[in-house]
Amino acid sequence: MKIQQFEEIEAWKLGCELTQLVYEVTGTESFRRDYGLTDQIRRASGSIMHNIAEGFDGGSNKEFIRFLRYSQRSCSEVQSELYVALDQQYITSATFQEIYDLASQAHSKIGGFIACLIKSERIR
Repeated sequence: MKIQQFEEIEAWKLGCELTQLVYEVTGTESFRRDYGLTDQIRRASGSIMHNIAEGFDGGSNKEFIRFLRYSQRSCSEVQSELYVALDQQYITSATFQEIYDLASQAHSKIGGFIACLIKSERIR
C-alpha cells in the first residue's frame, strides 16, 4: 500500500501524540516558568513530526531518509531534556517514563521506516 499523505505514517502519528503530551506537561505552572527548557522540549518534540512531513515531500527516498534521521535525533533530544525536567522536579518519574517510552517508540518506528525505504531503494 502506497502512502499518499504524511499523516498516514505511523511514526508521524506517534510524533504527534508525543508533541501533545509534551505540550500538556510543559503547560503546568512549575514547568512553564522555565522558558528555555519549555521552548526547547516543545520544539524538539514538534520537530519529530515536522521533519517527517517535510521529508515526505523531499522527492527521493534518500532525501526522505535524511529527514527521518533528523526526526530520530529529535526523539533523543526530547529524552535528554526529560532528564533535566525530572532533575528540576517539573515532572514525576511516571511522567518521565511515559514520555521517554513514547519517544523510544517513535525512534524505533522511524528506524523501521528507514530500513524499509533503504530496502526499496535496493530493489529498484
